[in-house]
Amino acid sequence: MCSENLRDDEPSACVQILAAPKASTTKRIVVVCLRFTRDLLAFVGLLSLIYHIGFDLSVVVSGSMAPTLCGDGGSESDWVLTERVSYWFREPRRWEVVQFSTEDQMIVAKRVVGLPGETIGIVDKQPVINSQIVPPPSSMAHLRYLPQGSLSTGQTQECGEGYYLLGDDSQDSWDSRFDGPIRRSAMRGRAWLIVWPPSRIGFVADGDG
Repeated sequence: MCSENLRDDEPSACVQILAAPKASTTKRIVVVCLRFTRDLLAFVGLLSLIYHIGFDLSVVVSGSMAPTLCGDGGSESDWVLTERVSYWFREPRRWEVVQFSTEDQMIVAKRVVGLPGETIGIVDKQPVINSQIVPPPSSMAHLRYLPQGSLSTGQTQECGEGYYLLGDDSQDSWDSRFDGPIRRSAMRGRAWLIVWPPSRIGFVADGDG
């Protein structure tokens, strides 16, 4: 407040004293806003780092994995979030859908059917592993594999150190029947979640559910 002893020629002192609380409040608001912006940018940066290290987002460009993954690269195609974290701690499992790089650097998704060290064949449209029929889990009972390529009727193939990958739409899939087992080092991660379009949002079927 103003002093009663101020002379008539000293009004500015009173103005300065009264204005001080307002200036202080404005300064606090600016500081809070700057701190919030800093924290928000740090949080967004952290999320971006986590995404680039542990995840990948891609659009389905073919029907070889239908009906699990659908699309032709158009606006209604599935957008799939692939996660890498699981494979930092364990190896791919049978029936998981994995994303891998081909020799010409195309990104492809297929389902793991044969594991390293196994011998695979197809009988009655079902996979045969080490001479034993291994049907898909009940959640994927619709899967039917056609005996083509290296798994033509009566033929078997050793997986060696690789993984034998097959497409869910066997008639329309170019997979390990034609290219052979896929190296572990070529795998980019596990197809985990369909994030778009809204009608298709959900986890990718891998036999656990």
